[in-house]
Amino acid sequence: MLDDGGLQLVELCPDDPWVVDPLEPLDLQEGEVKVTYFTHACVELKLGEKRFIFDPWLKGPAFARGWWLLHEPPADCMDRLCAADLIYISHMHSDHLSYPTLKVLSERRPDMPIYVGDTSRPVFWYLEQSQVKLTNIKVIPFGIWQNVDEHLRFMILMDGVHPEMDTCIIVQYKDSWKAEFIKNERRKLLNYKADLVKSLQPKIYCPFAGYFVEAHPSDRYIKETNTKNSAADLNALINKKTPGIRTWTPKPGAVLDLSLALRDSTNSEAVTNPPANAKIYKDSWDFNLYVDELNSAISSEIFKHQSWIQFYYTWAGFQNYNLLVRVIETDDDFTPLTGGYDYLVDFLDLSFPTKRPDRKHSYLELKNRVGVMRYLVLHGRLWDDLYIGFQNRISRDPDDYHHKFWNHFQSYLPLQRPDWNKFLQEVHDISQDSPKIWSYCTLV
Repeated sequence: MLDDGGLQLVELCPDDPWVVDPLEPLDLQEGEVKVTYFTHACVELKLGEKRFIFDPWLKGPAFARGWWLLHEPPADCMDRLCAADLIYISHMHSDHLSYPTLKVLSERRPDMPIYVGDTSRPVFWYLEQSQVKLTNIKVIPFGIWQNVDEHLRFMILMDGVHPEMDTCIIVQYKDSWKAEFIKNERRKLLNYKADLVKSLQPKIYCPFAGYFVEAHPSDRYIKETNTKNSAADLNALINKKTPGIRTWTPKPGAVLDLSLALRDSTNSEAVTNPPANAKIYKDSWDFNLYVDELNSAISSEIFKHQSWIQFYYTWAGFQNYNLLVRVIETDDDFTPLTGGYDYLVDFLDLSFPTKRPDRKHSYLELKNRVGVMRYLVLHGRLWDDLYIGFQNRISRDPDDYHHKFWNHFQSYLPLQRPDWNKFLQEVHDISQDSPKIWSYCTLV
């Protein structure tokens, strides 16, 4: 601010952190650097003697029961995960941070080094409640080289689209390869991506992440309407716009030998495809195992008492926003549930009216699958399982997106509030008598 009341704008131009402390380039030997695709965003990098695995979602669904793996991971994927030297997890969304996968890892290798960025929304915010025992999680500041051995180092950076929670990584091996994996990039237009690749001019481009399917039979509608871009189509467009860039559309278990690919971009031996009899696409997902766990919350004691509604939203702490939300519990087909809850929350004053107020206000109607909604409430979980996982249907009047509301419930809800599970346990310890429990809740 200037003395005369004006404002001076200053653009800071710091050095790119990855140019700090450059290494002397060394040649790669055949087989020294290999990229093996597992599934979705999970890849294994063999870098000399080290094996580095990214975003291991290998078991179970993501976003409650909304996303299921499209590809069948290699049969030995869990063995390879548990034998890795280090793991990188980009952010807290469940298609990258998979607790069913990490549970297996923790039982076999609890001391596995797991690296995450120092985001404002912690990646492992739910670790204690999950009962997954991991003892070697390393939260890394942005823009600082992490040395693994003489030739291998990596750097975690903020993602440009979601800097508060998402990250990307630069891996450097013998200074001959720098791959920036941009996670959670939302704009899916093929031309945009093709132009982005053209401007970055990588030697090799591989689209990964996004290989999921709305597999549950009750999600047939969203599966048919949520059409996704084809990785093969994207690579074809890149080849058309920028013929000099080699593209790779991966299959589970396929391996890219980087040295061979860099020496000769036309070398067919640079890519080893899965065996002819390898299973590429999943055809079973253990629906009952995971859906039954969600639905087990339906009969929880707390939902026998309507006062859970007031207590939950008071705990959530979102208010002073002129929005009225109607929440309707439904079955899997989004039909209002007989005996289910149907209630209003006025977030202007955090009240619970029986009808819409007379004042001008925004209105959201949320039809939520009862099992998922009650599971989130019972465990104090984020609402991204509902929203990103396609577990609700939403109507808006007017048709405006309420960023503050969704941002709070999808991202900040359990990070800013007291631990919901611990509070419920305290209530449980005070008394087994329901009227006393809920009198205590009302008092608190």
